[in-house]
Amino acid sequence: MSNNANTSSTINSCSTYGKPGLIRSTERAYFSFVPIKLKAVTLLSVARTSIMAGGIPVTTSRRRALAGESGWKGLVRNRKIFAIAVFASLGGLLYGYNQGVFSGVLGMYDFDSRMASVVNDPTKKGWFVSILELGAWFGVLTTGYFADKLSRKYTIELSVVVFCVGVIVQTAAQGPQSIYGGRFITGLGIGSLSAVVPLYNAELAPPEVRGSLVALQQLAITFGIMISFWIDYGTNFIGGSGSTQSEAAWRIPLALQLVPALILGAGILFMPFSPRWLINQGRDDEALAVLSNARCLPSESELVQIEFLEIKAQYLFEKEISAVNFPDYQDDSFGSNAKLAFYSYLSLLINPTLFRRIMVGTLTMFFQQWTGVNAILYYAPSIFQNLGLTGNTTDLLATGVVGIAMFLATIPAVIYVDQVGRKPVLVSGAFLMGACHLIVAVLVGLYHDSWPSHVAAGWAACALVWVFAMGFGYSWGPCAWVIVAEIFPLSVRSKGLSIAASSNWMNNFIVGQVTPTMIAHLGFGTFIFFGVFSLLGGFFIMFFVPETKGVTLEEMEEVFGVTGQNLAVEDAQRLDAIHRRIGLVTDEAPFEVEGKFDE
Repeated sequence: MSNNANTSSTINSCSTYGKPGLIRSTERAYFSFVPIKLKAVTLLSVARTSIMAGGIPVTTSRRRALAGESGWKGLVRNRKIFAIAVFASLGGLLYGYNQGVFSGVLGMYDFDSRMASVVNDPTKKGWFVSILELGAWFGVLTTGYFADKLSRKYTIELSVVVFCVGVIVQTAAQGPQSIYGGRFITGLGIGSLSAVVPLYNAELAPPEVRGSLVALQQLAITFGIMISFWIDYGTNFIGGSGSTQSEAAWRIPLALQLVPALILGAGILFMPFSPRWLINQGRDDEALAVLSNARCLPSESELVQIEFLEIKAQYLFEKEISAVNFPDYQDDSFGSNAKLAFYSYLSLLINPTLFRRIMVGTLTMFFQQWTGVNAILYYAPSIFQNLGLTGNTTDLLATGVVGIAMFLATIPAVIYVDQVGRKPVLVSGAFLMGACHLIVAVLVGLYHDSWPSHVAAGWAACALVWVFAMGFGYSWGPCAWVIVAEIFPLSVRSKGLSIAASSNWMNNFIVGQVTPTMIAHLGFGTFIFFGVFSLLGGFFIMFFVPETKGVTLEEMEEVFGVTGQNLAVEDAQRLDAIHRRIGLVTDEAPFEVEGKFDE
């Protein structure tokens, strides 16, 4: 089917609907879904723009009327979409499990005996843990290229293969060198998966269930962390928890990472290509067939045609932006593509308003990591030992509670963040986490050398660590990613988010590397350090980050300061022209759309 045919069929089918009335040409909203290349948790943002001009948009109200129920009900109603959601959750579960499993392994007797030269040296222990994050940082940086060249589908397959190689090397390790190498290779895979799996599923899913996919992804990550802690707790008893412990105690939880990875790798072979990627490759007929199959509707149906043209409009928009901004690098050669990528990122640093957004995005990710959350996740058993708990079994039990607390706290976050707003959630979470750190620091400072005679104080400190986990779960875990997804204009959103994601992984790496040394040399000062940074993160959000709930892109420009040009307005005008050109907006008489919509 040609593009003209697509346009024609859409215009004709849309013109058969309705009576005059409800949708007026004086106010229009466009929903453009931009793929986001990031960690794990990644969000798909909606660019929402109103323009005072003639014409009627098909894309917003009409698609909503045809699409049916949204959110969780929409997922359950369509079995294929529900399968996509479950498939998406495997990527999140794998990422979360990988984040949590190594903390328990580090505290197991047999593992410590075999890796004593590293585990007993705080600096080497830091590298032992953080080298995975370094690999993930490289993995994130390369994902965009492979996702565009190989497709999202085959990039997932490649990432799973790399991940499994790393897991096998770790599981079969006889010494520290294999753990180092295996964790770096695993990091390459997990970093890539944390970006490409949400991207693939978001591009394949219908617009009305994408928010639920984000929520499910966040829950899956925290669920993966939780089950990894409890699997560590269970396998710790294999052969006994002391000198008789079997090596299976730590090899099994590491090897179990292969289960969701293999399911993901096998399942992706039976999944379609991303319709967005197919359109980028000029394979419009295949993209239309994929959308038709996912919707369980014929390809000529109005809903499928509208969704197809929305994706096509976004593709044309990005091509036109690239041609206008960088006309000398459009021949698709390797050299031009490299220069195009370089100058595209450079433009984010030259434009003052964009640079301010880059700083907000990278610093938000900076403060997310320096709350100390991954210090807790990676070294929880060691931390609980320092709080007076004796025996690695008790340490692992207390660590398991961390996973439960964080998982349960994430549930209300994904439900209420759009009602409460971003800033109140982030600020309250930062202050709660900071208070927990500082109170624990006081308790450790007072009783670090006399925990046996102050058991209640030790358990109070443990409880505060659990409260800290809840504070992160409802606030900085999901909401930091919401902020960075909403602050960039449409034309630079994917690039801005990739920079923020790389900031997240790099700071994650640094935290993992320095925490053992801090615990060994600073003692209670470690909690003061993370407590101060948690409070600074709250003040940063309070004074330097705008509230993005319900803020349009034009208003975002005003918040960050317009410097000669309003990129959001220019983006909206360009997208408007494309919508008209391909038939998503007409200048015919208004028509009535049945149903009730929330604007």
